[in-house]
Amino acid sequence: MQSKIVIVGGGAGGLELACKLGRKLGRESVMLVDSRLFHIWKPSLHEVAAGTLDVHQEGLSYQMLAHDNGFTFVYGPMLALDAAQRQLTVGAIIGDGQELVLPERVIRFDSLVMAVGSTSNYFGVPGAAEHTISLNATEDAERFRLTLLKLLTLAELRKSTQLEAGVDVVIIGGGATGVELAAELREASGVYAAYGFRQLQAERDVRITLLEGAPRILAPLPEKVSAAALELLKQRAVTVVTDTRVTAIAADQVTAGDTVYPAQLVVWAAGIKAPDFLRELGLPTVKSGQLDVDAKLAVKGFDYIYALGDCAACAGADGKLVPPRAQAAHQQADYLLQTFMRQHQGKPAQVKPYEYRDYGSLVSFGRTTSVGSLMGSLKGLSWFVDGFVARMMYVSLHLMHHQAVLGTVRTGVLALARFLIKRSTPLVKLH
Repeated sequence: MQSKIVIVGGGAGGLELACKLGRKLGRESVMLVDSRLFHIWKPSLHEVAAGTLDVHQEGLSYQMLAHDNGFTFVYGPMLALDAAQRQLTVGAIIGDGQELVLPERVIRFDSLVMAVGSTSNYFGVPGAAEHTISLNATEDAERFRLTLLKLLTLAELRKSTQLEAGVDVVIIGGGATGVELAAELREASGVYAAYGFRQLQAERDVRITLLEGAPRILAPLPEKVSAAALELLKQRAVTVVTDTRVTAIAADQVTAGDTVYPAQLVVWAAGIKAPDFLRELGLPTVKSGQLDVDAKLAVKGFDYIYALGDCAACAGADGKLVPPRAQAAHQQADYLLQTFMRQHQGKPAQVKPYEYRDYGSLVSFGRTTSVGSLMGSLKGLSWFVDGFVARMMYVSLHLMHHQAVLGTVRTGVLALARFLIKRSTPLVKLH
């Protein structure tokens, strides 16, 4: 197999780049490799976990996207890279019955883009890998949702026999993922109770605790946003504990300092790192394991290998690494789009380096409200937004991503269809 441009990783940045290049250059020139068959916008995984979003309705087939946008999709995990020979190895796919579905394959390329995202960083906390769920992929979110359903069912049965019962959920990490999941879970728990768990009172029997090591939640965001988020969580009966460090996790409890929190379900949202296999590719990496790239997103020492998104250690104009956020991956995809189009047209390489622009942050608190800050064109200037306006802006971010991969018309039709479907289906997924 061979392609001029091969992109490994179909997350927000990698998929957008594949779609935009495919529409311009065609399937003979652009190839996307991913170990999954469906794409879902990662910031919405907390909704899948809570059950308020059905992954089977939200997920977009890579094969469909490849057909519609004019690129080639290759299904399988990346196993190895021979940078000198410009070829990579994609692993075999084994079916549920242990039958061989797809064999191991070798792909040759002219240019390679690594966009493999990130995975959880457990910082050596004992029991974290074994006893927590991290929302890195759709299967993680689905595992959380199914586990929650089982726990709610058991609690309902115990309540019906006059026994004390409930579900203790501990979320470790007060960043956007942890805060959004806590808010979404509280909203969903009330809906679950209405749909048949009638012995349970959501705020009393579904106990949600959020643990954060920093002095406040949403520490990277302005203090006003953090304070508003804290107040919204308190209104939703979410227990928030800051300035605490988790030291051990067991099957039924979380230890933070001298305090032990009962926990039947634990989510790890306290940090991310680059996938470990990047260190084995023979490419330069930094201490965090990310690929070391220059100002034009090329991996240092290789003018035909690039990296974008969470897996790339890219320094901004201030010397600090670009944060691992969806808007950064989106901007980097657009930058590399121009790089490849100039190469295709025989024009000189871009002179201007990639420059990250922070447009602000929005944090969802369920179906009705969000909070966040919007960055102005003047350095240091920002506006606090909340309520319905912030919620509509948060929804628009998802639609903008869909518009990049589906086009304007199909995005509009899909948004309308999902609106109508929600009027005829349960508010949470119940199976």
